[in-house]
Amino acid sequence: MTHPPTRMLIGFSVGHFCNDFAPCAMWIIGPAVALAMDLSPAQLGMLFAIHSAGSALAYFPAGMISDHISDRGRLLLLTFVWVAVGYFIASFAPTYWLLAILLAIAGIGDAVWHPVATGVLVQQYPAARAKALGIHAMGGSIAEVLGPLAVGFLLIYVDWQTALQLCVIPTALMAVAFIPLAAKVPKRTKINISRSDFVAIWHTWRTPSGIRFVVLISCYNMALMCLLSMAPLYLLQTHGLSTEETASVFATMVLFGALLQPVVGNVSDRIGRRPITIVGNLIAAICAAVMFLAPTLITLIIVLVISVGTLVAIRSALLAASVEHAGNKESTTLGLAFALMDGIGALGALLAGIVGSIQLEYAFALSAVLSLMAMILALGLPGGRQAEQVA
Repeated sequence: MTHPPTRMLIGFSVGHFCNDFAPCAMWIIGPAVALAMDLSPAQLGMLFAIHSAGSALAYFPAGMISDHISDRGRLLLLTFVWVAVGYFIASFAPTYWLLAILLAIAGIGDAVWHPVATGVLVQQYPAARAKALGIHAMGGSIAEVLGPLAVGFLLIYVDWQTALQLCVIPTALMAVAFIPLAAKVPKRTKINISRSDFVAIWHTWRTPSGIRFVVLISCYNMALMCLLSMAPLYLLQTHGLSTEETASVFATMVLFGALLQPVVGNVSDRIGRRPITIVGNLIAAICAAVMFLAPTLITLIIVLVISVGTLVAIRSALLAASVEHAGNKESTTLGLAFALMDGIGALGALLAGIVGSIQLEYAFALSAVLSLMAMILALGLPGGRQAEQVA
């Protein structure tokens, strides 16, 4: 098979970066909001959970629509406009609950991008799915590096509202720059959505192996959400780091995973998804357990970087495994996977906030347990070189 031009893969990765920039900046803006509004860890966890839940509502419908419409490029272009306008409006929210609702609505635009873009890529690169997903994911991971890092320094000079407004600039610029690439996204014959589509999805995922995978991917992302939602607050409150220092630590741990994603994805294309998923979750569980023991600041940062970086690195392998389990309807399958990650996974932020209200270190213990559960469930994944078998 002749691969599509590399510029499509690069363009999608850059588009992913621009769409994720403002949502990822929320990991540092969130604690700033908590300090400004005098929120508890549980309220902060709820804010992150609602933000993610809004995205979760859009993933599956977006994936299904993508598998049935002709012009997916136009749909991708629309996501940039939605994100830029949505987060800009959210920055003016005067109250906690209005902010939570507006963030959830804004997150829908970013959510639509993911199953549509990744669905196009796995169709164009059937023999290197995880590698293509890993390169695409680098855009989002770099946004998780630069977004919080930029906001950490912006908050020295401006309030959280202004910082969020500035964060939509890359998205607004990409809305213009993406127009030529949108026209080059391969078009397909339009297919009407029918009852048989939903029946097929039900039969695919109601099997024991399907249910196991659903629980696995949910536990995996809940573990990651525990760390992402509470680690910045822990560094600020317990260790007294500044916002820019906290942002630097956050950027480092995500950057570690971002750099590993294409490599880990490529390895999983060759040796299978199971060993990557098992080892990744085991490493994350051990590191999170060390965090619970309240080590010195240097040790904490090291294990935090390893734990979050490892979980981020194996994400593309899990997404590729979901496509291989379903066998077709790539965008719909990926939409379901993203919905599980951000929907059920959002409970990780909520639960971390609840246990963190008792003692913040408990959030790390919860992450360790969830990663261990994901590792045990991964033992039941199919072995072998799945990408080659399906391709």
